[in-house]
This record gives sequence, C-alpha cells and structure tokens, in this order.
Amino acid sequence: MDGEEFRIRGREMIDYITEYLDGITSRPPYPKVSPGYLRELIPDQAPRMGESWAAVKADIERVIMPGVTHWHNPHFHAYYPTGNSYPAILGDMLSDAIACIGFTWASSPACTELEVSMMDWIAKMLQLPREFLFSEEGKGGGVIQGTASEATLVALLSARTAAMHKLREHKPDMTQGQMLDKLVAYTSEEAHSSVERSSLIGMVQMRLLQTDAKGALRGVTLESAIKEDREKGLFPFFLCATVGTTSRCSFDNLAELGPICTQEGLWMHVDAAYAGSACICPEFRHLLDGVEHSMSFNFNPHKWMRVNFDCSTMWFKDRYSVTEAFEVDPLYLKHDHQGKAMPDYRHWHIPLGRRFRSLKVWFVLRMFGVSGLQQQIRKDVLLAHQFERLVLADPRFEIFGEVVLGLVCFRFKGDNAINERLNKMINDDRRIHITPSAVKGTYFLRFAVCASSTQGADVTYAWSVVKEMADKVAASTAK
Repeated sequence: MDGEEFRIRGREMIDYITEYLDGITSRPPYPKVSPGYLRELIPDQAPRMGESWAAVKADIERVIMPGVTHWHNPHFHAYYPTGNSYPAILGDMLSDAIACIGFTWASSPACTELEVSMMDWIAKMLQLPREFLFSEEGKGGGVIQGTASEATLVALLSARTAAMHKLREHKPDMTQGQMLDKLVAYTSEEAHSSVERSSLIGMVQMRLLQTDAKGALRGVTLESAIKEDREKGLFPFFLCATVGTTSRCSFDNLAELGPICTQEGLWMHVDAAYAGSACICPEFRHLLDGVEHSMSFNFNPHKWMRVNFDCSTMWFKDRYSVTEAFEVDPLYLKHDHQGKAMPDYRHWHIPLGRRFRSLKVWFVLRMFGVSGLQQQIRKDVLLAHQFERLVLADPRFEIFGEVVLGLVCFRFKGDNAINERLNKMINDDRRIHITPSAVKGTYFLRFAVCASSTQGADVTYAWSVVKEMADKVAASTAK
C-alpha cells in the first residue's frame, strides 16, 4: 500500500469507524461466541503472498465484529467506562503516523514537552497541590503511564527503593533479601486487585486492611496495623489509598490516612483510576481532600475523560524519588541536553519505549474544553441517579452502598444465590451487559454508565430488562 492508496483506504476506514459508532446500538453489547471461535474463521498460518485491502476489509465483519464486546454501546453497563472520542482517535492516528519512541527528550522533543504541559494542564484542572506541577518551583511533575496498574507498581517500587535506603542507613549489614522480608505495605480489602499484584511483583508483604460500613479505609485502622507490625520488627513503608473502588465506588479517607503516613514515614499513593476524572467538577473535588499528603497520585483519563486507552496520568511530589528507583543510563541513550529542564521519561516508568500519548490528550482538552468534559461527567452522574430511583421504586430491590458518581450497586432482596441467577439471566439475554461484585460476603449487581452516548431512554430500557429478568427469577423461585 503506497501513500495514494492509503488516502483512499484511510477515508474508507474513517467512514467505517463512523458508521460503526453511529450504528453501535444495533449490535449486541456482549458477543454470542464461544472460546476458540476465531481460529475456525482464519487460516492456521500467515499468507505467503500479500492480500488486497478489499479482502482484509471484508473480514472485519466476518471475523472480528462477531467477537467484539461493544463497550461504547449505550446498553453496555459493565466494569467502568473506557474513554472514546473522535478527537482522541485523531490524536492516536497522528501518533501512529509519527511513530516515535519517546524515551528521551532527544528521541522526540515534542513528545516530551507536550506531555509536560498536558500534565500541568490536568493537574490544574484537578486543583492538585502546587508541589505536583512541573511549572512551579520544586521537584514535582507528572507522566503518562499506560494503566493505573503500572502507576501503582511504579509508586510501590519507588517507595521500596527509598525504604531500603533508610534500612541500610540503620542496619548496613542487612542483605537485600533481609530488607525485603522486613518491608510491609498496606491497602484496603476493597482495593483493586492490581494493588496486591504490585506487591507480588515487588516482592514485599501487602496487608489488606478492613474497611468501614461505607467501604472506606480509616485512619485508626491504618494506625493500628502500623503499630502491630512495628512491634513484630517489620518496616511499614507504603500505603495505596483508593478514591473510587472498582467493586462499589467507595472512598478511602485520605484526610485521616495522609497525616498518619506523614508522621510514620510511609509513602501514600492515591489511586483514583475511575473517580479522578469527576474531580475536575468543583462539586466532586472534595473526594480528593487529603491528596496533599500523598507522595504520588494517579487517575485514568482513558476511563471517563473522553481519551482513548491507554492514558493513565500520574504525578509525583518528588520526581527524583522515581528516577532514583528506575534510572539506568547507558551511553547510547545519552544526549547533549540531558538533565536540562525537561525530563527523560524513560526513568519514570517500567518500559523504555513510549507512545506519543499526549497528542490525544491535547486534542481532547482543546476540542471539548474543561466545560465540555464536566458536562459529560455531570450527565452520566444524573443518569446513575435516574437508575437509582428506578431501583428504589421497586420494593423487591435495594441499593447496596451509596450512589456518588456513575455507578449504581443494587441487588434483589434475598440471598446471594438469587442475585447470581438474576445476573446470569440478564447477561445471557444479551440485550444489556452488567457485571457483579461482592463485598464482605454480599453479592450484588453493578450498573455503570459507560458509553458517552448513553441517555435517559437507555437507562429506562436497561431497567426494563432487569425487571423482566427479575420477574422470571421470582416466578421460578416461587415454584
């Protein structure tokens, strides 16, 4: 394919994408295929000679679309939203065309410098403490990671490096293995599984601490755990606090946890993967109260801020605390401007290479504006409260937890088994798609406002499906 053909085929693909998104409601949100379906539709080896674009394009509908879960269908209500917008798609297209690997400033100056500016733009939108900004006097700064899972791991490994330096000062004869055995990190029992996974990769103990009735990790619980572990001769060094948990969108009490971490010398990392986007709205900014005590903070614009995956923004109060943990500086990566004002982002994360992800952020922020993004978030929160009212109007159902943002957790009054049956029937029906969860032994269903195109009629439709399936479950139970 040469440049001229690319012009033609590119326009065709843009038309296809537009038609796909415009007509996505006609596709079932969850595919009806079985594992291994695709292997039966394609040859068992690559073609020896190149094929035409027409042949490739024809197979998109035949091979790919039958197995796609359509996250941007307004009847998709599972997990949490994943960002999507035409400006972001255009940004990714340009990033793919430039195809730089922005590991240093010299490898593509615009790649680094735009990211520096975008991280400051978003930090100001969130009213983050000035210490997190590049543009202020200090040691702060931000970086775009791939996912919140990566951000948590980077924070934990950075904290681990600092903790081992402290241990070495007091006990210089300790081996690295002995130091790792002493380290202990904390998170809540409702934190995302990736937090616990980061401790497995980092080879440190992670304690899952109990939450209160609202799902919040409180200061007294952390304080007690630290005291208990110090008495055992352990070295507490890290806390991952969550703002907007995956299971039920609960919020750890940062205002209580932060001062304890400061007093006890723990690195507090705040994971606001989903809920962070909402904090660009003044009425939700209080959810981050206490973030000023953290050493690092992360959220995912690729969830609820119209930026396509992957784009997970992370800030540090002290950027040198992360570069110290990750810096390896071979001669072939050095350049004349090294260390002069702009960061070499290869020292800020796990991979060496990185995409020009700030382009799509720039396009989205400029074309939607802060007010446009706020409008999207507020609309989705109102839709969640609409669904909440429908649930509460039916005496057979109850709300589990509090509806704060775009997630409604609800359940059929009764035991877990009846709710498991209801969840299965809803998803087997395939008109809408939801996911369940369980907290403290209680099983419930999650209704998330995911697609940016979701409107009130889609919420009403989803509830009609839930009620229909509930009628069938109730009828079968009564027999």
